Amino acid sequence: MYITRQKTRQIKVGKVRIGGGAPISVQSMTTTDTRDVKTTVEQIHQLEQAGCEIIRVAVPDMEAAAALPKIKAQMTVPLISDIHFDHRLALKAAEVVDCVRINPGNIGAWRKTAEVIKAVNERGIPLRIGVNGGSLERHLLDKYGYPTAEALAESALNAVHALEDVGFTNMKVSLKASDVHLAVDAYWLFSQQSDYPLHLGITEAGTAQTGAVKSAIGIGWLLSHGIGDTLRVSLAADPVEEVRVGFEILKSLELRHRGINVIACPTCGRVEIDVIRLAAELEKRLGHIKTPLNVSVLGCVVNGIGEGKEADIGIAGGEGVGILFKKGKLLRKVPSEELMETLIQEVELLAKEKEAEEAGEEPTPSSSNAGNGAPAEKLAEPAPGQAASLGRDIPVLPQQR
Repeated sequence: MYITRQKTRQIKVGKVRIGGGAPISVQSMTTTDTRDVKTTVEQIHQLEQAGCEIIRVAVPDMEAAAALPKIKAQMTVPLISDIHFDHRLALKAAEVVDCVRINPGNIGAWRKTAEVIKAVNERGIPLRIGVNGGSLERHLLDKYGYPTAEALAESALNAVHALEDVGFTNMKVSLKASDVHLAVDAYWLFSQQSDYPLHLGITEAGTAQTGAVKSAIGIGWLLSHGIGDTLRVSLAADPVEEVRVGFEILKSLELRHRGINVIACPTCGRVEIDVIRLAAELEKRLGHIKTPLNVSVLGCVVNGIGEGKEADIGIAGGEGVGILFKKGKLLRKVPSEELMETLIQEVELLAKEKEAEEAGEEPTPSSSNAGNGAPAEKLAEPAPGQAASLGRDIPVLPQQR
């Protein structure tokens, strides 16, 4: 399946390009007290190690705002400040961060937003207009009765047009809700009437499991229809998990290629090795690898090579002995107790070989003579034409000036 991404404007958050055909970036947000610089930086480094490309921190008060320079100095990825209610926090944060997120539903009078616009404009950094189903403006709730997709889209469009009226266009937009249908419809409506880059997310999605499923459905639907330029998977869990799920969503749609993609059979009565344990251990121990590789862990020697033919490398277990294969071809037999260590060693060698090839260096052959692979970050090739409208009617929303 080829995905034709909708054409959007491009902005820069630090060194990360968003929109305009740039790779869809994965974001997360710290769960620490921002005033605690040491703990916050420790979590940021964990997120950076996991591949997080943009990190947001909450700025609830001036003490947190004062901590931003120390935090920023110890980061390698762009920093976004998350501001609610008090525009003075945004003014302080704008002196340091790479992007400021404000919510038009709770930032207050227009003069306060105008001050924020002036501050970010002077530093050349973008705004993220973050509309949320739980904090819509009162006049929109009165108009629609409750948060609807139309209400979210109108709130975002009102904010965009107000900023455009004063000549400000350096922004990205999010329209989040905890309800998957509401969020998807709001993003879809907005995307049909604006070309600003979109930050995708299902807010308050839930725990690691339920939140990942809801996010995969909502974010995945939007991405599959060409909508979205950057994303955050919101989970009530370690934010490192948000990054992992985000990349898995992109990998499953072939929009990004990063790290190990484990292909594992669901197991059945024919399985003769502990596939579940081996697959989980493989993902954990190879989490540091950034080079894209498909690795199979299969429990049946009879069907193993055939089922894993699309993998770069993999194993299939049998009674007392397994096989190591590459691209559907048998390499050698391996005692069952040595399968995992053998596969990990071969994957690490293959990753180093590919990294060397991409750097233009003479590769060191792995013991399996594994072949070439795809670049570490690659966009799917789009098909000609525009993103489908799915035959839906597009209500033209009023523009409040």
